[in-house]
Amino acid sequence: MGARGRGTGADPQAGAVPASFARALDSLHGVELRPEVSIEETPAPQRLSPFAVAIQAEVLLANDDDADEAASGRFVLLHDPDGQEPWDGQFRLVTFAKGTVELDIASDPMLTEVAWSWLLEALEERGAQFRAESGTVTRTASQSFGAIGERPPQGDVEVRASWTPATDDIGPHLQAWSDVLSRIAGLPPLPPGVSSLLLSRRR
Repeated sequence: MGARGRGTGADPQAGAVPASFARALDSLHGVELRPEVSIEETPAPQRLSPFAVAIQAEVLLANDDDADEAASGRFVLLHDPDGQEPWDGQFRLVTFAKGTVELDIASDPMLTEVAWSWLLEALEERGAQFRAESGTVTRTASQSFGAIGERPPQGDVEVRASWTPATDDIGPHLQAWSDVLSRIAGLPPLPPGVSSLLLSRRR
């Protein structure tokens, strides 16, 4: 996985890739994710921190003819060796996860609290140490009319969250985030012994 500074690769003005960021990248390699979760590296934001890496993910569920995208999201690791006060640390994780849910689920006002609890529980279950967490959960319900009125009613849930990892071991945080994607997609919990998926760089 490549490191990204403010531009392509590490910015010469930012100096060499810090050892802590290199360790963080190493921890992301070889993370164990369930086979329905497909991930790849994608261009990282360039203005939020001197170093960053971004991962795009989607959860695909097989049907009779193909596979449908049940959830998707983005996982961004930011690193500033000097730290940033709002982060309360040198690292910050910024994530996004969205998926389609049944309309009656999307209409339940408790969904926002439940979805937020999915994240906190996943981080704790994966042993991912964190602090300074914040975020929003949005639920929507839509009904189509007119020429597209045959489309069934649809609900969506979206979780936007950021938090500060307590160490540079970021692998468990990626696993926890993928667990949230799986929950949004409606997949049941998976016991230990899942397939190992390696990150591939988008070309």
